[in-house]
Amino acid sequence: MQKLLLHTCCAPCSAYVLKLLETFDVSVFYYNPNIDTADEYEKRKNECQKYCEKNGIKFIEITYQPKEWQLYIEGLESEPEGGKRCEKCFELRLTKTAEFALKNGFDYFATTLSISPHKNSKLINEIGNKIANQFGLKFLEADWKKEDGYKKSCEISRNEGFYRQNYCGCKYSNWKK
Repeated sequence: MQKLLLHTCCAPCSAYVLKLLETFDVSVFYYNPNIDTADEYEKRKNECQKYCEKNGIKFIEITYQPKEWQLYIEGLESEPEGGKRCEKCFELRLTKTAEFALKNGFDYFATTLSISPHKNSKLINEIGNKIANQFGLKFLEADWKKEDGYKKSCEISRNEGFYRQNYCGCKYSNWKK
């Protein structure tokens, strides 16, 4: 069975995707320095970790490093949601995922980010493929929201009683403000 490292942002986004990846030996990779507060980061991480433990899926966390993210997107703070700031954010998180995958013998890497109706799956897949080429890896290209993927992820979230946030994670996308 081929090994796949799945970057995830939260349990609601990963639960349905994990069901689709049952033909792989999947490990969940939690690297999200973009999340605006340590409290929000911990809520999302803990929820995802509990779901992985419940389902016998290996969970890997990279320490919360918001300063790394802030430096990476510097100068793009006023970009609109979905703009160049998001592109750089995807690039940072997928690069870190690919680095870990390469060092730890994974055959593929992927991300749950394209399940969101607010995310540009074409852009995410372009970035993932570019990074895969740089590292000599395979990126599992996907638009998980197709065929009601987002709706199915919401259903699983309700059934599991997941904590669901109403924004991407970064302080510039926090729609509550």
